[in-house]
Amino acid sequence: MSKPLNIVVMLGGPSAERGVSLRSGAAVAVALRSVGHHVTELDPRTETWTLPAGTDAVFLALHGTYGEDGTVQRQLDLLGVPYTGCDAEASRVAFDKVLTKQACVAAGVPTARFLVVNSAATPWPAGWQPPVVLKPVRQGSSVGLQFVEEVAQWPAALAASIQFDSEVLVEEKIVGRETTVGILAGTALPVVEVRPKQGVLDYQNKYTPGATEYFCPADFDAATTQKIQAAALGAFHAVGGRDYARVDVMVRPNGDPVVLEVNTLPGMTATSLLPKAAAVIGLNYAQLCHRMVELALLRSPAVPAGGVEKGAHVV
Repeated sequence: MSKPLNIVVMLGGPSAERGVSLRSGAAVAVALRSVGHHVTELDPRTETWTLPAGTDAVFLALHGTYGEDGTVQRQLDLLGVPYTGCDAEASRVAFDKVLTKQACVAAGVPTARFLVVNSAATPWPAGWQPPVVLKPVRQGSSVGLQFVEEVAQWPAALAASIQFDSEVLVEEKIVGRETTVGILAGTALPVVEVRPKQGVLDYQNKYTPGATEYFCPADFDAATTQKIQAAALGAFHAVGGRDYARVDVMVRPNGDPVVLEVNTLPGMTATSLLPKAAAVIGLNYAQLCHRMVELALLRSPAVPAGGVEKGAHVV
């Protein structure tokens, strides 16, 4: 990759996380231009987008449905264009919280007790005690996240969460410290601890500047750090991940990790958590973006140097 590349950054898209994706993609485009690449920004608001002639690689800065659930990956596979991040199948599994948990259970990766409901009229589940967490099965970035601290809150919380998907994951609320682990080229990066200044890490606290504090590397002893990283890597491999991802992990007071989910296209603003962790190992933001493109090209040696043909598109 000594010569400048023609890179398309896909950003925005049709999901509930469009705003975050626009910020991620804009930052990535600036970074890739800063190291000499030719960058085109492409917003796939519909599925009739066209890649420019001579595209060498696509950097996926999309979040949420369409971009993170395997859809755009399948379309790019049809075009034969290298793209950053996980393949279509791993994306599909990781975006579905139930499939992710099933994969973790099968692989022996620690995860919280759960069940799935598909109706706003579902009564409080027998045999369960609050608190629980409700999450739309196929959404990201804390969209539709609800906490139920007492049974009386269940109907309203379920109604609010099920607006975003036909199924809702009901999960034991893990009490402990919230962490996230970036994975890059098969290696776990330093652990980041996430501490909202007030309340819980919901959408508002995640994206309101100054609302949440981040500590990297997190202040755990070496043995606990290794357990957290091993759980994150286990989940990454369980869903079939490749290149990079970010795995959210709760840590119980006794130091036991509990995997929450795998984010195959994590936030990529300059202050996002994966870039924070990469900076700790000496990889600045532009270098990280360049490395992600490099990984895509390294596993696509058969792609012609000239990129895709003029007029290639998806219908």
